[in-house]
Amino acid sequence: MMSPNSPAKEAKESLRHRIKDEFIQAALLTLYFATWFCAIAFFSFALLREEAISITPFGLAIIKAALCAKFMMIGKAIFPLRVEANRGLIKSIFWHSIVYLGIVIALSFAESGIDGLLHGKSFIESVSSFGHGDPIYIAALCIMYWLILWPYLIVLGLNQSIGNAAVNAILFGSKPR
Repeated sequence: MMSPNSPAKEAKESLRHRIKDEFIQAALLTLYFATWFCAIAFFSFALLREEAISITPFGLAIIKAALCAKFMMIGKAIFPLRVEANRGLIKSIFWHSIVYLGIVIALSFAESGIDGLLHGKSFIESVSSFGHGDPIYIAALCIMYWLILWPYLIVLGLNQSIGNAAVNAILFGSKPR
């Protein structure tokens, strides 16, 4: 008979704990990206002074946020963030921000292609019209997306450097005893 703390039971609990942590991370990252992407969509409507604000771009922003969150988590697994004390936080996360920006931009191109398919255009034609085919517009999007990534990466780096409990205390205050 197995003891209550058998290796199989511990492995199962460990797996359950990792799955729960992954789900929470994905949900929080999705919420973070969705907030930004919906704000950008709203800003676009405000900038264009459109009378009727369609809900579709907000739904697409949330879907894109969930996809970005998942791909960012995969990117973190493939290209894990490592903060080196001698380099400091900013230097340590700079290249990660570029890689993760590439992920977000690639998803934006894919979103444009899929949106085109839904509207009866070819995927390639739609991808080539991403950002209105304007390199300045695409560069502006890259800068904006890169700035969205920085706070996320800084929090990840701080979590790695000083621990999750300390970062939570700094950001949200200490838990009452």
